[in-house]
Amino acid sequence: MDIVVKIAQLILALSILVFIHELGHFLFARLFKIRVDKFYLFFDWGWRIFKFKPKNSDTEYGIGWLPLGGYCKIAGMVDESMDTDSLKKEPQPWEFRSKPAWQRFLVIFGGVFFNILLAIAVYSAVLFTWGEEYVKNSDVTTGVAVNRLAYDMGFRDGDRILAFDGEYVEDFADLQISLIRNQAKYATVVRGGDTITVNIDPVFLPAVLQSRELIFNFGIPAVVSAVPENSINSGSGLQKGDRIVSLNGSPIATFSGLVMRLAECKGDSVKVTVERGGEELSLPLALNAEKKIMVEFNASLQDYYKITQKEYSLPGALAAGFNTTFKTVANYWKELKLIVSPKTEAYKSVGSFITIGSIFPGSWNWEIFWNLTAFLSVMLAVINILPIPALDGGHLLFTVYEMVTGRKPSDKFLIAAQTVGMFLLFAIMILAFGNDIVRLFN
Repeated sequence: MDIVVKIAQLILALSILVFIHELGHFLFARLFKIRVDKFYLFFDWGWRIFKFKPKNSDTEYGIGWLPLGGYCKIAGMVDESMDTDSLKKEPQPWEFRSKPAWQRFLVIFGGVFFNILLAIAVYSAVLFTWGEEYVKNSDVTTGVAVNRLAYDMGFRDGDRILAFDGEYVEDFADLQISLIRNQAKYATVVRGGDTITVNIDPVFLPAVLQSRELIFNFGIPAVVSAVPENSINSGSGLQKGDRIVSLNGSPIATFSGLVMRLAECKGDSVKVTVERGGEELSLPLALNAEKKIMVEFNASLQDYYKITQKEYSLPGALAAGFNTTFKTVANYWKELKLIVSPKTEAYKSVGSFITIGSIFPGSWNWEIFWNLTAFLSVMLAVINILPIPALDGGHLLFTVYEMVTGRKPSDKFLIAAQTVGMFLLFAIMILAFGNDIVRLFN
């Protein structure tokens, strides 16, 4: 059932994004009296679910059978349809190619423009409806809990990470992604009351990108919430409220650190030191075959940290939605730089619709759905603006060249560029699907 819900959310989100994107092209084309031959949601290669052509209209509207996109076929434009028959005739006044460059620029840019407008509208609506809830990095006074990869990089349990390359991180949840996006060279860390610098070896970046778990987690202390009656340690003397501070003589700062250290223990018993009522007590504990002590711990964030909540008025939500959109645009540009840099191996993380679908939750949650839809709208806008033939950015590049030089690229050149661009896009799609297939079997 989870996969059905994920697929339904993916199709709905893509339908909204593609419709709005193509609507941008359509409205600007009609504004300049350019004929639009077809406006389709989903692809209709060989077959369509629905089609309709209003009386006295030049445009056929329809829904295709393949729910992975859509298109707006503009008369006299070299596009992904590769329909070049009309180019053999003399340009008509209602064709795209007959219009001045500035009008053609706006028609091409319309899709990206509308996707940005959609992101602003959705982020604003989400903030106005649900507000924001997050934990400030400065409020995580217990520091981070690190996994083995972060430990090897030089971080330790209890570290309070203030900034990467001098750039302060406000939201604790952004620590890992900030390290990756900025390809950080060093971190400013508070450890044991001292502010130190942790130099980050770039050799670890590919592993961080490919990591399936958080390398930084909340440094929640190992405080016992219950010792079940069926636990192998039910008679050990361990009590609710005890905080484990050392294991076999080695300090323990966090619950995650305790789990990691227990997994490395040999034998079937350990000795822990706990804090209880201001005193420290030493207790022997048993380990089961899975290296667990069968004890429940308090992992409730609100018991340890202040949860920051923000509510927005309508004007405030619009301003915040605008800022969030362009912050997301800037961050996504950084992520694209990672992908084209071979040393980061970020190309291995490129995914297809399978990856995109997997980020949606298994149960329907409108707040998450709309946040992801806004993010995907930004992603679609940024990718489309890339100066690659067959994408909007490629068409814009040639149009700007014409506006600057006064020379229009020939139809033959545009067709060749479109062909090259299509091959590039197919190569990227093969890479994305290939990566997804590899991940499915790993």
